[in-house]
Amino acid sequence: MSRAGDCATITGMWLARLSTAVSGLIDLVLPQHCVGCELEGAIWCVECAGRLGGLHRVRRPLLAGAPPVYALGAYRGTARRAVLAYKEAGRRELAAPLARQLCTALRAITAEQGPGDWWLVPAPSRAIASRRRGGAHMSRIARRMATALTGPGPRACVADCLVISPGAADSAGLEPQQRVDNLAGRVLVRADRLPPAGARIVLLDDVVTTAATVASSVAALGGAGREVTAVLVLTATAG
Repeated sequence: MSRAGDCATITGMWLARLSTAVSGLIDLVLPQHCVGCELEGAIWCVECAGRLGGLHRVRRPLLAGAPPVYALGAYRGTARRAVLAYKEAGRRELAAPLARQLCTALRAITAEQGPGDWWLVPAPSRAIASRRRGGAHMSRIARRMATALTGPGPRACVADCLVISPGAADSAGLEPQQRVDNLAGRVLVRADRLPPAGARIVLLDDVVTTAATVASSVAALGGAGREVTAVLVLTATAG
Protein backbone atom coordinates (compact mmCIF):
# COMPACT_ATOMS: atom_id res chain seq x y z
CA MET A 1 0.00 0.00 0.00
CA SER A 2 1.22 3.54 -0.73
CA ARG A 3 2.06 6.06 1.95
CA ALA A 4 -1.08 7.98 1.01
CA GLY A 5 -3.13 4.79 1.39
CA ASP A 6 -1.53 4.08 4.77
CA CYS A 7 -2.34 7.60 5.94
CA ALA A 8 -5.94 7.36 4.73
CA THR A 9 -6.42 4.03 6.50
CA ILE A 10 -4.87 5.27 9.75
CA THR A 11 -6.92 8.47 9.60
CA GLY A 12 -10.13 6.47 9.00
CA MET A 13 -9.39 4.17 11.95
CA TRP A 14 -8.59 7.12 14.21
CA LEU A 15 -11.80 8.93 13.25
CA ALA A 16 -13.85 5.76 13.82
CA ARG A 17 -12.36 5.31 17.30
CA LEU A 18 -12.89 8.97 18.13
CA SER A 19 -16.52 8.74 16.99
CA THR A 20 -17.08 5.66 19.16
CA ALA A 21 -15.52 7.37 22.17
CA VAL A 22 -17.59 10.53 21.71
CA SER A 23 -20.77 8.46 21.26
CA GLY A 24 -20.01 6.61 24.48
CA LEU A 25 -19.50 9.84 26.41
CA ILE A 26 -22.75 11.28 25.06
CA ASP A 27 -24.64 8.15 26.15
CA LEU A 28 -23.24 8.58 29.65
CA VAL A 29 -24.41 12.19 29.86
CA LEU A 30 -27.63 12.09 27.86
CA PRO A 31 -30.29 9.37 27.85
CA GLN A 32 -30.81 7.35 24.68
CA HIS A 33 -33.70 8.29 22.42
CA CYS A 34 -35.32 6.12 19.77
CA VAL A 35 -34.10 7.09 16.30
CA GLY A 36 -37.61 6.59 14.98
CA CYS A 37 -39.82 8.51 17.43
CA GLU A 38 -37.46 10.10 20.01
CA LEU A 39 -38.90 7.98 22.85
CA GLU A 40 -36.48 8.12 25.75
CA GLY A 41 -34.78 4.96 26.95
CA ALA A 42 -34.23 2.95 23.78
CA ILE A 43 -32.22 3.34 20.61
CA TRP A 44 -34.94 1.57 18.56
CA CYS A 45 -38.19 1.12 20.45
CA VAL A 46 -40.55 -1.84 20.08
CA GLU A 47 -43.24 0.24 18.40
CA CYS A 48 -40.87 1.63 15.75
CA ALA A 49 -39.36 -1.80 15.20
CA GLY A 50 -42.88 -3.05 14.50
CA ARG A 51 -43.38 -0.25 11.99
CA LEU A 52 -40.52 -1.60 9.91
CA GLY A 53 -43.26 -3.67 8.36
CA GLY A 54 -43.60 -7.29 7.41
CA LEU A 55 -41.40 -9.52 5.27
CA HIS A 56 -42.36 -9.12 1.62
CA ARG A 57 -40.99 -9.90 -1.83
CA VAL A 58 -39.27 -7.18 -3.82
CA ARG A 59 -39.48 -7.14 -7.59
CA ARG A 60 -37.45 -5.02 -9.99
CA PRO A 61 -36.68 -5.38 -13.72
CA LEU A 62 -33.03 -6.08 -12.86
CA LEU A 63 -34.08 -9.01 -10.67
CA ALA A 64 -35.59 -11.08 -13.48
CA GLY A 65 -34.07 -14.52 -13.11
CA ALA A 66 -32.46 -13.60 -9.78
CA PRO A 67 -33.05 -15.43 -6.49
CA PRO A 68 -35.99 -14.19 -4.39
CA VAL A 69 -35.42 -10.82 -2.74
CA TYR A 70 -37.14 -10.10 0.59
CA ALA A 71 -37.40 -6.79 2.45
CA LEU A 72 -38.43 -6.16 6.04
CA GLY A 73 -40.11 -2.87 5.25
CA ALA A 74 -40.49 0.15 3.02
CA TYR A 75 -37.79 2.79 2.87
CA ARG A 76 -39.84 5.53 4.48
CA GLY A 77 -40.77 6.97 7.86
CA THR A 78 -39.20 5.41 10.93
CA ALA A 79 -37.53 2.64 8.92
CA ARG A 80 -35.77 5.16 6.70
CA ARG A 81 -34.67 7.19 9.72
CA ALA A 82 -33.23 4.07 11.36
CA VAL A 83 -31.29 3.03 8.26
CA LEU A 84 -29.87 6.52 7.77
CA ALA A 85 -29.00 6.87 11.46
CA TYR A 86 -27.12 3.58 11.38
CA LYS A 87 -25.53 4.00 7.98
CA GLU A 88 -24.70 7.69 7.82
CA ALA A 89 -25.00 9.19 11.30
CA GLY A 90 -22.68 6.85 13.18
CA ARG A 91 -25.35 5.13 15.29
CA ARG A 92 -23.53 1.79 15.24
CA GLU A 93 -25.45 0.57 18.29
CA LEU A 94 -28.38 0.04 15.89
CA ALA A 95 -26.53 -2.96 14.44
CA ALA A 96 -27.84 -5.18 17.25
CA PRO A 97 -31.60 -4.47 16.97
CA LEU A 98 -31.52 -4.42 13.17
CA ALA A 99 -29.63 -7.72 13.14
CA ARG A 100 -32.25 -9.26 15.45
CA GLN A 101 -35.02 -8.32 13.04
CA LEU A 102 -33.08 -9.76 10.11
CA CYS A 103 -32.59 -12.98 12.11
CA THR A 104 -36.34 -13.26 12.59
CA ALA A 105 -36.82 -12.76 8.86
CA LEU A 106 -34.16 -15.36 8.02
CA ARG A 107 -35.93 -17.90 10.22
CA ALA A 108 -39.12 -17.23 8.26
CA ILE A 109 -37.28 -17.71 4.96
CA THR A 110 -35.79 -20.95 6.32
CA ALA A 111 -39.24 -22.22 7.20
CA GLU A 112 -40.32 -21.48 3.62
CA GLN A 113 -37.27 -22.96 1.89
CA GLY A 114 -36.52 -25.85 4.23
CA PRO A 115 -34.16 -26.43 7.17
CA GLY A 116 -30.45 -25.83 6.92
CA ASP A 117 -27.70 -23.43 7.82
CA TRP A 118 -26.75 -20.25 5.96
CA TRP A 119 -23.72 -18.33 4.82
CA LEU A 120 -24.28 -14.59 5.18
CA VAL A 121 -22.68 -12.46 2.46
CA PRO A 122 -22.86 -8.70 3.13
CA ALA A 123 -23.39 -6.49 0.10
CA PRO A 124 -20.24 -4.42 -0.51
CA SER A 125 -19.72 -0.71 0.03
CA ARG A 126 -17.17 1.58 -1.56
CA ALA A 127 -13.98 1.67 0.49
CA ILE A 128 -14.20 5.42 1.05
CA ALA A 129 -17.77 5.07 2.35
CA SER A 130 -16.78 2.26 4.72
CA ARG A 131 -13.96 4.36 6.16
CA ARG A 132 -16.31 7.29 6.67
CA ARG A 133 -18.80 5.04 8.49
CA GLY A 134 -16.20 3.44 10.74
CA GLY A 135 -16.34 0.10 8.93
CA ALA A 136 -18.52 -1.84 6.51
CA HIS A 137 -22.00 -1.40 7.95
CA MET A 138 -23.58 -4.57 6.53
CA SER A 139 -20.60 -6.67 7.60
CA ARG A 140 -21.17 -5.49 11.16
CA ILE A 141 -24.82 -6.55 10.99
CA ALA A 142 -23.89 -9.91 9.44
CA ARG A 143 -21.51 -10.66 12.30
CA ARG A 144 -24.22 -9.80 14.81
CA MET A 145 -26.60 -12.14 13.03
CA ALA A 146 -24.11 -15.01 13.02
CA THR A 147 -23.61 -14.56 16.77
CA ALA A 148 -27.36 -14.54 17.41
CA LEU A 149 -28.13 -17.58 15.22
CA THR A 150 -26.52 -20.12 17.51
CA GLY A 151 -29.54 -21.73 19.19
CA PRO A 152 -32.30 -23.94 17.79
CA GLY A 153 -33.10 -23.28 14.17
CA PRO A 154 -30.81 -22.08 11.39
CA ARG A 155 -27.20 -21.25 12.16
CA ALA A 156 -25.01 -18.93 10.11
CA CYS A 157 -21.45 -18.06 9.19
CA VAL A 158 -20.24 -14.84 7.56
CA ALA A 159 -18.41 -14.75 4.24
CA ASP A 160 -17.31 -11.14 3.75
CA CYS A 161 -16.16 -11.82 0.20
CA LEU A 162 -17.46 -8.96 -1.96
CA VAL A 163 -15.70 -5.67 -2.66
CA ILE A 164 -16.31 -2.72 -4.96
CA SER A 165 -13.30 -1.82 -7.05
CA PRO A 166 -12.01 1.77 -7.27
CA GLY A 167 -13.73 3.91 -9.85
CA ALA A 168 -17.31 3.36 -8.71
CA ALA A 169 -19.07 6.61 -7.86
CA ASP A 170 -21.50 7.31 -5.04
CA SER A 171 -24.85 6.02 -6.33
CA ALA A 172 -26.86 8.80 -4.65
CA GLY A 173 -28.47 10.95 -7.30
CA LEU A 174 -27.76 8.56 -10.17
CA GLU A 175 -30.51 7.52 -12.56
CA PRO A 176 -31.41 3.79 -12.72
CA GLN A 177 -29.30 3.01 -15.79
CA GLN A 178 -26.43 5.09 -14.40
CA ARG A 179 -26.50 2.96 -11.23
CA VAL A 180 -26.20 -0.18 -13.33
CA ASP A 181 -23.37 1.25 -15.43
CA ASN A 182 -21.62 2.53 -12.31
CA LEU A 183 -21.29 -1.00 -10.87
CA ALA A 184 -20.79 -2.91 -14.12
CA GLY A 185 -17.72 -5.08 -13.60
CA ARG A 186 -16.86 -3.34 -10.35
CA VAL A 187 -18.30 -5.80 -7.80
CA LEU A 188 -15.47 -8.26 -7.27
CA VAL A 189 -15.05 -11.49 -5.31
CA ARG A 190 -12.30 -12.26 -2.83
CA ALA A 191 -11.71 -15.93 -3.57
CA ASP A 192 -10.08 -16.58 -0.19
CA ARG A 193 -13.27 -15.51 1.61
CA LEU A 194 -15.91 -17.30 -0.47
CA PRO A 195 -18.42 -19.64 1.18
CA PRO A 196 -17.82 -23.34 0.52
CA ALA A 197 -19.06 -24.74 -2.78
CA GLY A 198 -22.70 -25.78 -2.47
CA ALA A 199 -23.35 -23.58 0.58
CA ARG A 200 -26.74 -21.98 1.04
CA ILE A 201 -26.09 -18.25 0.67
CA VAL A 202 -28.15 -15.22 1.64
CA LEU A 203 -27.01 -11.81 0.41
CA LEU A 204 -27.64 -8.98 2.91
CA ASP A 205 -28.18 -5.30 2.12
CA ASP A 206 -29.78 -2.23 3.67
CA VAL A 207 -31.85 -0.66 0.88
CA VAL A 208 -33.00 -1.87 -2.53
CA THR A 209 -33.72 0.91 -5.02
CA THR A 210 -33.01 -0.15 -8.60
CA ALA A 211 -31.41 -3.41 -7.34
CA ALA A 212 -28.15 -2.62 -9.16
CA THR A 213 -26.04 -3.66 -6.16
CA VAL A 214 -28.02 -6.86 -5.64
CA ALA A 215 -27.86 -7.82 -9.32
CA SER A 216 -24.12 -7.09 -9.54
CA SER A 217 -23.39 -9.00 -6.33
CA VAL A 218 -25.42 -12.04 -7.40
CA ALA A 219 -23.65 -12.03 -10.77
CA ALA A 220 -20.20 -11.76 -9.16
CA LEU A 221 -20.91 -14.69 -6.85
CA GLY A 222 -22.37 -16.71 -9.70
CA GLY A 223 -19.23 -16.08 -11.73
CA ALA A 224 -17.24 -17.57 -8.85
CA GLY A 225 -19.43 -20.68 -8.81
CA ARG A 226 -21.52 -19.66 -5.81
CA GLU A 227 -25.29 -19.52 -6.24
CA VAL A 228 -27.26 -17.13 -4.04
CA THR A 229 -30.34 -18.76 -2.52
CA ALA A 230 -32.04 -15.59 -1.26
CA VAL A 231 -31.49 -11.87 -0.78
CA LEU A 232 -32.56 -10.22 2.47
CA VAL A 233 -32.66 -6.44 2.88
CA LEU A 234 -33.81 -4.11 5.60
CA THR A 235 -35.86 -1.85 3.34
CA ALA A 236 -36.92 -1.27 -0.25
CA THR A 237 -38.07 1.85 -2.05
CA ALA A 238 -41.43 1.97 -3.76
CA GLY A 239 -39.86 1.01 -7.07
